[in-house]
Amino acid sequence: MLSNSPRIPLALLIAMAVTSPASTAEIRVMSGGAPKEVLTQLIPRFEAATGHTVKLDYVLIAALRERISKGEAAPDVAIMPTTAIAALASEQKLNGASMSRFGTLNLIAIVKDGAAKPDISTPEKFREAFLAARSIVYSTPTATPSGAHMAQVVAKLNIAAEVEKKVTYRPALEGGAEMVADGKAEIGVYPSSEVVHVKGVAQLGPLPEALQLNLIYAGATHAQTQVAEPAQALIRFLASDDNRKVWRDAGFGAVP
Repeated sequence: MLSNSPRIPLALLIAMAVTSPASTAEIRVMSGGAPKEVLTQLIPRFEAATGHTVKLDYVLIAALRERISKGEAAPDVAIMPTTAIAALASEQKLNGASMSRFGTLNLIAIVKDGAAKPDISTPEKFREAFLAARSIVYSTPTATPSGAHMAQVVAKLNIAAEVEKKVTYRPALEGGAEMVADGKAEIGVYPSSEVVHVKGVAQLGPLPEALQLNLIYAGATHAQTQVAEPAQALIRFLASDDNRKVWRDAGFGAVP
């Protein structure tokens, strides 16, 4: 397999496999927002190495899953949490056998850079911090896995009514983390990749394990793609050990 070469980077091996302009393809990719920083770096490298063109759109996970399920969208490659891929594979919309895992995300709490950092090391401390905060921001519960999980967390901690009075629901793709940097929200909670390089914020740390969400991001081809081989090559490229550092630097942990 291409990714097993110990000497030649995967990107170069893929490039060597492209023998003529006629073999190039346009690959339509739809992704959740969490891997945006990684894809911004890696997709141009893939295009340069292969001659393929990647058309990339970022869509909130709930909307992306619904559009693929209803047949309103049929990207050649979908990049989303493994749970969403499995659900769409069960509907025969995505090819489950094509899936490769890229990395794991945890939820991180953030405050404005220079602000006081409350202790969130235990569920009780996290609960106290959320109750004490005058304003909170996290993703829309109906739009993303992290938002849905946070709705479950505040319900589990019996503070849903209090939080509802001061929370703003805003996905990271729509500037949620920047609300913390601008002082419009005291505490924000987002997946690690969505806050790791946001200027003007400081991390309180990951949520306590009892409240944590572990999202494994992966890629899979659409069951009806007409460019299966180039699409699978892109997935292999993104999952390659050669590119592991890019995922890690963007906040993605190792795949269990």
